[in-house]
Amino acid sequence: MGECRSDRLAGPPCARCPSRRAAVTAPGGPAVPVRRAPDHRPVQDPSERPPVNAAPLTYSPLDRQAFDAVAAAHPAVLIPLEQTPDWVDFERALGRTPLGIWAYRDAEGTLVATASYVHVVRRFRESVVVVNGPVWYAERTPAAERLLLETVRRQFSDHPTVHPLYVRLQVATLQAPATDPIEHGWYEREIVVDLTPSEADLLKSFRPNARNSIRRAQRNGIEIKHIPREEWSRVFASELYPIMRETAERDGFQSFDSSYYETLLAVLGDHLRLLVAYRAGQPLSWLITTEYRGYAVYYFAGSTQMARSTFAPYLLLWEAFRTLKAAGNTACGLTGIESENYPSLANVTTFKRNFSKNVVVVPTTYDVPLDARRYAVVASLLAARRNGPAAVRQAAGRLRAAAGHARGRGRTSTRT
Repeated sequence: MGECRSDRLAGPPCARCPSRRAAVTAPGGPAVPVRRAPDHRPVQDPSERPPVNAAPLTYSPLDRQAFDAVAAAHPAVLIPLEQTPDWVDFERALGRTPLGIWAYRDAEGTLVATASYVHVVRRFRESVVVVNGPVWYAERTPAAERLLLETVRRQFSDHPTVHPLYVRLQVATLQAPATDPIEHGWYEREIVVDLTPSEADLLKSFRPNARNSIRRAQRNGIEIKHIPREEWSRVFASELYPIMRETAERDGFQSFDSSYYETLLAVLGDHLRLLVAYRAGQPLSWLITTEYRGYAVYYFAGSTQMARSTFAPYLLLWEAFRTLKAAGNTACGLTGIESENYPSLANVTTFKRNFSKNVVVVPTTYDVPLDARRYAVVASLLAARRNGPAAVRQAAGRLRAAAGHARGRGRTSTRT
């Protein structure tokens, strides 16, 4: 019932477009309408959004004041916390290299999208990653998205300080210059809980299993505590990180070190809550939620084996919903569930489906290669690492040849 977000950076661990609706059938229930969109709640009717001019887009950086002005001018757009200046501060505190938040406008000066970038250096490659974005303010048509992709490719092909192999971001319509990613970086489906009903109606909307589990946790003596902010670092390091390690080992994922979560709590504290389920003074389960502009996310969680047997995570999440609702949030995203590219999320999918049938489909993360030849070789090399030493040596030779080819032809592009 805990989960790892370690795929999210590159990424830790969604952009904003109106709905193209589809139906997902929830087990035990009828087909549920969902949005094939990266946001978690309706943001704006397509007819109310300006069309994107077909001329090339221009781009410019946004400082905090300019970003705040953009956000204030678009109150209906769901902006993920990961696409804000506060998240930039968090990335910097981790020792990473944010490249700023950029605004993209059409020829008439109309805002089309914004994107916050992080420079990531890994073995064999460096990249630029948009974590949970971009954020769309104009209608997200395939043509508009292609304009943005072409602009981003020109922007980072000609960047003065970084030389990435590719840019990674969410793409609703797969088309050139985007391609399937070297590895996937974000979930593609999630459960979203509507917090606008009354508490009684919200509880009634859960599956019977969830309601029964909440009552069983109460009978088992589970107590939920809201940890005061001044105690977050101490409590997490001493009581909660060991639970995260147990969760990771049990569920087969790699968690961040404790310092990552402690930095998150320290830098983003204005947007976070830390709740812990105890039994007889012993911590059994915990969660961290985020909040931004009325939208909450069940971001990190961990649980012991005893937590499962006492149903503590059910009561813990119910208390979180009550608290988030009381604070004025209208929805809570429960993050990723099982999908074609993320079969490993099956272990948390059943738990999350207990709380809502609302499945939101998120645009897949794709790569925009800046050097197609070298990108293909690196992708081949990384695939070869899974197939034995001989394949690795062959792929490494192709990589060296591609690097020599790239040095020979130099870097050419036109800045917007």
